[in-house]
Amino acid sequence: MTGNKKIGWVSVLAGLAAFAVPAAVLAADGKIPDPAADWNHLFGHVLLDIIIIGVAFGGWGAYMLVKYRATAPGQVGQGPKLSVAQAIALAVIPAVVFMADDFYLAANGWVLWNTQRTVPAGALEIRMTANQFYWDFDFGNGVTATNEIKVPVGKPVVMRMTSNDVVHSFGIPDFRIKEDAVPGRKTFLWFVAQKPGRYLATCGEYCGMSHAQMGAWIEAVPQADYDAWIKSQQHASAPQPSNS
Repeated sequence: MTGNKKIGWVSVLAGLAAFAVPAAVLAADGKIPDPAADWNHLFGHVLLDIIIIGVAFGGWGAYMLVKYRATAPGQVGQGPKLSVAQAIALAVIPAVVFMADDFYLAANGWVLWNTQRTVPAGALEIRMTANQFYWDFDFGNGVTATNEIKVPVGKPVVMRMTSNDVVHSFGIPDFRIKEDAVPGRKTFLWFVAQKPGRYLATCGEYCGMSHAQMGAWIEAVPQADYDAWIKSQQHASAPQPSNS
C-alpha cells in the first residue's frame, strides 16, 4: 500500500472516529435526538470552513499579486526551485488537511442521516395522505384533520405517508426535514418540536396548478393541551344520538 493511500485511510478512520463518540454518548444517555439543531450545526461548520478557506486563499493570492507584481514593462519573474521533499509537502499536506476535514463533515452527515431515518421509540404516529392540493392526517384513534394538526412539544412524531394522485413532497423547513409522498408507496419522516409554536409545512415537489397553495400548519402545544384537543376532536367526530 502506498504512502498516499495510507494517509487517505487514516483520514477516513479519523473522521469516522470523531463522530462515533458523540453517537455513542447520544445512545447511552437516552436523550431524544434533535436532527434540526444538528443540521444547523453542520451547516454552520461547512459555512465556517468555506469562509476560512476563501479568506486564506484569497488573502494569500492578493499578497502574492502585490508582492510579486511587475515593476517595469516586460519584466518576467522567476520562482524559486523546490526540492522534491518541498514539492511533495506542498501537495500532500494541504490535501491531507482538506480531506480530513471533508471526511469529518461527511461522517457527521452520515450519522445525522442515520438518526433521521431511525424513528425513536414511543413516537406519535400519524398517517398522512397527500392529495391535489391538500394534506389529510389520520391519528388512528378516530381523529382526522386536513391541512392543520396539533402535536405535543418534546415528543417525536412520525409521519407515515402516501399519495392519492401524483408525487408530492412534504417538507417542514423549521425542522429541516422533507420526504416525498408517492402513490402506491409508503414513506416516512419524523421530527420533534422543541418548543410551542406554529410550523408551516409545504409541498416541495411541483404537483399541479395549485402547488404553491398546498400548505399545512403544525401547531406544537404542551402535552395536556394536545390531549384536550384529541378528546375534543374525538367528541366532535362521535355519532350524535338521534332526536327522533
